[in-house]
Amino acid sequence: MQLLIDKELNSNDKILKPDFNSRTGRELLAFYLQTKFKQIIAYDKRCEAPIFKEINPFFIQRFTKRLITNPHKRILIGITGESASGKSTICRELKNLIEQLAMPVSVLSTDNYFNDISELIKKYGNFDNLRDNGYDIDSPANFQLDLLRKDLLKLSEGYNIKAPRYVPNGTGVSIPESIVVSSDKLIVVEGIATMYKEVQDVFDLKIYIETTDEIRRKRFMKRAIEERNQNEENAQKQWDYILEAGIKYVQPGRCSADFVLDGNVNLKYFDKILEYIHTITNNFQ
Repeated sequence: MQLLIDKELNSNDKILKPDFNSRTGRELLAFYLQTKFKQIIAYDKRCEAPIFKEINPFFIQRFTKRLITNPHKRILIGITGESASGKSTICRELKNLIEQLAMPVSVLSTDNYFNDISELIKKYGNFDNLRDNGYDIDSPANFQLDLLRKDLLKLSEGYNIKAPRYVPNGTGVSIPESIVVSSDKLIVVEGIATMYKEVQDVFDLKIYIETTDEIRRKRFMKRAIEERNQNEENAQKQWDYILEAGIKYVQPGRCSADFVLDGNVNLKYFDKILEYIHTITNNFQ
């Protein structure tokens, strides 16, 4: 991938920067992006450990059409995947690199749109008891999806929002209008609710992160025991739940994704792909 970046930077065969305020300029950019995107895919296929597992063949045509017809709308990128698939890691890497490249980006987690279940937790004594009595925390019914959709549409139109904040300390408390999210040019939204049918159509780019259950379990158990101070028995119960919930609620979103990415990918390689995309979209005469 570095070879492609160097070739692009050192090429004498560059196009004049299009006037993105004109439809003709945006159409030229769209054709240019389609050509370069095919180069990325061809390169990735030849790699020993490719990042792209599946690609929606209609994505690039749909995405570039949107850039042509509605260029002022913010670009919303939805990233989802089952627990411990690597979506949060890739999301952080995406945000960090975009910031290094001086591209305006905001990040929002759909986990903050969990319903307030503090009264239920008080009733059952703690979260584990609530779960063991059949409470299905990852069900779409347990998210504020109407509010999430409303907030995403506001962000897409250029308005800042105040998102709720779900407190991840076992109390189940949700604090309304607690997190200020700016409507930057790129808005990355991460979490299992991203591909729920109530909101998935809002996104311009939908990414599904996929990793084997074996790798996911190792990650999950390590995080639960070492970072969240859960004992092994309770961590295993939680893993059994999210494994079942992932099949019911998260995996169906895979069919709607534009890209299915390998969640065990080398992040340096991922960075190089993003760097190349930045290069081709800014390297005009």
